[in-house]
This record gives sequence, structure tokens and C-alpha cells, in this order.
Amino acid sequence: TIIQYWFPSLPSWGVSLILTFLLTLTNLYSVKSFGEFEYWFSLIKVVSLVLFLLLGGAIILGLIPGVESPGASNLLHRGGFLPNGISSVFLGVAIVMFSFMGTEIVATAAGESAQPERAITIATNTVIYRILFFYLGSILILVTILPWDSSSLMKSPFVSILELVNVPAAAQIMNFIVLTAVLSCLNSGLYTSSRMLYSMAQKGDAPRMFLKVNKKGIPFNAIVGCTVISYISVGFNYLSPDKIFLFLVNASGGVALLVYLVIAFSQLRMRKKYEKEKPEALKIRMWLFPYLTYGTIAAITSIFIAMAFIDSLRTQFYLTLLIAVFVVCSYFFMKKKKDDSSLSGQGNKRIS
Repeated sequence: TIIQYWFPSLPSWGVSLILTFLLTLTNLYSVKSFGEFEYWFSLIKVVSLVLFLLLGGAIILGLIPGVESPGASNLLHRGGFLPNGISSVFLGVAIVMFSFMGTEIVATAAGESAQPERAITIATNTVIYRILFFYLGSILILVTILPWDSSSLMKSPFVSILELVNVPAAAQIMNFIVLTAVLSCLNSGLYTSSRMLYSMAQKGDAPRMFLKVNKKGIPFNAIVGCTVISYISVGFNYLSPDKIFLFLVNASGGVALLVYLVIAFSQLRMRKKYEKEKPEALKIRMWLFPYLTYGTIAAITSIFIAMAFIDSLRTQFYLTLLIAVFVVCSYFFMKKKKDDSSLSGQGNKRIS
């Protein structure tokens, strides 16, 4: 849709197909090419956000001639904080949750670096500060400058602020920046999902065909296997372009909550086990354990339960529960299959 802004005659499914294919090639080529693409995509995002934060801060402080400073009026007036109640927060979290999926890539990528312990420590700490500074910082700028009920929010709020200070080609600039952000998301998504599939195959939780690597050590079949889902999505985009995007955003928000809930429980269980059995293996320790983990579990559970009582999220809630049941059942199915295979192997040894 972003590219259609410049080339309206191109079908969205065709653009999606081309971009998915090109980024699949970069992931298949080498880890270095993935890193190079991600570096430039991220650099464009970071530089753009820093400039936006500086510009927004200047507007709020009244440093730009001809542009009236809103001060704190948009934060304190127009109904004040939570003008439509707490349900709006739950609704917002469930929708934007998919945006945070991918922060765990620092752990996945660190495994393929020269110094994984050092890399994961730096990356994990800095990603927290980046979310606080870039994500929450830019949102704070937006809600301070633009009223929450402004019609400008129906288009891009970033474009609206750039147009406020008469930045030429504001929409063109923001479209390009958003495009790099989307490509970055797709690029890292292909990388992370393929490594997860490869890791599952190593543990016997996925077909062994996904263990195949090429001469450069890239899990070829796992990358191709993960991109199949992307091509299926492109097919749905061709058949139903008006519904597929909203469906994927809503579905991934609920699944993201579920995934992070499982991660929190896993960390709670595994860290206690390691502290008891292998304390020397715990080289990197999360602070405020276990209280921060309990807090995370409580927050995610509250949001997930609230989804059942919000009309626009109720379908998402039940579909996510259905996926959860399917995943849990598949675990017991795979476990029984592995146990049967193990018993069969032991029987064959005894016979021989």
C-alpha cells in the first residue's frame, strides 16, 4: 500500500510478492547480508526518529517561528487522562502488541555472533532504552502536539506534524521511512522464524528436513519453509485485499501476548532450575527476578482476559485460545511420537 502511493497502478499483492522474494534471497545468501540490510533499514529509522523528536521538542518549547506551542493543553484538557476509560488502553495494547514482536531477535542473532555473551548483554540492555526513547518518546511528542480527537490522526500523525511546520514533501518523506520500517520487520521476521524452525527440528519438534544447511551454514529449508506462509498471505491478499491486513494485525496481537506469556513462565521455571542445578551457566541475569516476571505475567493475563469483554477484540480472543489449544495438543502428540520412537529404538537394540 505504501509503494502504491508512488505507483498506484501496481497491485498490492504483486508488490508484496516481489519484496518477499527479494528479502528471502538476502536471507538465503548469508547472515552477513541479513545484517547489512537490517543495519541500513534501522539506521534510516533511527535517524528519522531522532530528527522527529528534535523537531517535536522544538514545537512544544515554542522554538519554531509561526508555529504555536500547544504546551500541555492536549494532555490535560479534552477529557484529561483516559477520556474514554481504561478499556481503550487494553484495546490499544492488543492492537500494537504485534509491533513489539521481534525484540527477542537479539537472543536469536547473538548465537551466530563471535562473542554471544557480550553481544546479547549489550543488545538486550540497549533495546529497552531504544523502546523508551524512540517509541514512547515519539508517542509522547504526538499526543502533546496533536489532540487525541484530531481529524489529522486519521491520516499519518507524523505527516501531520511535518506539515504543521511546512516541511516540503512531508508525506513522501514519511512514506519512505515507514517503508524501510516495514521492510526491516519482514527481514527480521524471516530471519527469526527460520532459526526457530531450525531449532525445533534439532529438538525433534519439527520435521528433520528443516535441518538442512547450505555451504555457508544457512538453514536453507527452514527459510524456504517459513516464507511459504508469506506467499500464502500474498495469495489471500490477491483474493481479499480489504480484509487480510486487519486480520493479520489482529491475529498477531493476540498471539504475541500468548507467546510472551509462555516466555515469562519458561523463564520463571528455567532460571530457578539453573540456579539450583547449574548456577555457573547463568552468565546473564535479569534484574528484579522473580518479581518483574510475576508482574509481566499479571499484566499480560489482565490484558488477555480484558479482550474477552471488548467487542472488537472478542473474536481475536477466542481465535487465540483456539490456537493455544492446538499448540498444546500438538506438543503432547509430538511427545508421544518421540516416546514411541525412543521405545522402538530401544527394542531394536535389545533384539540386535
